[in-house]
Amino acid sequence: MEVKASILVIYTGGTIGMIKDPQTGALHPINMDLLYQSIPVLKNFNYKIDTFSFDPLLDSSNMKPDFWIKLAKIIEDNYENYDGFVVLHGTDTMSYTASVLSFMLENLNKPVILTGSQLPLGVVRTDGRDNIINAVEMAAAKDENTPLIPEVCICFENKLFRGNRTNKFNAENFEAFVSGNYPALAKVGVYIRYKNHLILKPNFKKLKVHYNLDSNVAILKLFPGISENIVKSILSIKGLKAVVMETYGSGNAPTEKWFIDTLKAAIDSGIIILNVTQCKSGSVEIGKYETSIDLGKIGVVGGYDITTESAIAKLMFLLGKNISYNEICSQLQISIRGELTNELLKNE
Repeated sequence: MEVKASILVIYTGGTIGMIKDPQTGALHPINMDLLYQSIPVLKNFNYKIDTFSFDPLLDSSNMKPDFWIKLAKIIEDNYENYDGFVVLHGTDTMSYTASVLSFMLENLNKPVILTGSQLPLGVVRTDGRDNIINAVEMAAAKDENTPLIPEVCICFENKLFRGNRTNKFNAENFEAFVSGNYPALAKVGVYIRYKNHLILKPNFKKLKVHYNLDSNVAILKLFPGISENIVKSILSIKGLKAVVMETYGSGNAPTEKWFIDTLKAAIDSGIIILNVTQCKSGSVEIGKYETSIDLGKIGVVGGYDITTESAIAKLMFLLGKNISYNEICSQLQISIRGELTNELLKNE
């Protein structure tokens, strides 16, 4: 019987790959070479499924750029040999990894689908089994021999999201991820319903992987009563190049003189300040309210509806390209991997 598709499953670590030792009761990582033994129904797909496990495995709380570079390299090295990739990953930083991969993998024309679980694969009620099955089937999906999903996604609890649009919003429920500003790309029921008009189109160009990431970035989350010392301390971090500033609502911030002056001094020194909303949905619109007018005047960059996770990833990527300050600011305000809502979609 002809093999329908070839998929590489990459196990990085995390809850999904854990199984309970019958002797001790402790959880330990499963050998991913035994994936068919753990989920025998995968054989019914008639796919060629190979596995690769990181050694050592990494809890997603320890995620960092060095790891993302290794993961991107594995995808690049195996890109021509497989129709799609499934990355098994811890849920805590999955949105960060999905976001940064979307920027690193330019001209991606095959699916890279991240998934994980809230309960280990070795637990009776695990959500990991269905998540893996769904992710594998979606990674193999084609239309006239062309992959249906040529982008980096997160598959979780019967939904497929664009990876750089997601947040983890629940630590206990199986429905752990939300995409507040962009609809699900697919939903799983009796059938998998793909929303083709929402999915990025393949450009059929050669994959180009960007390995230079600059992590000299920080997050400044505003809160009522934030002190001058805190703001100045963050903005004076040695080597700092960019800050994601989480503001209120549609991009609003304090109007006190010390606050505006501190931001302006940082911008004048060459630090990029990207304004994103603390809300899980909605967009930054600098100048919509009086409390954001001054931010625009001093050069704070509006992030529109980008998530904090994607903003951090995009800044690391752009800073790593060694392009000019003005070019970075310009790139931050346009969608380069579907991470921002374009005006056409916004007006529909």
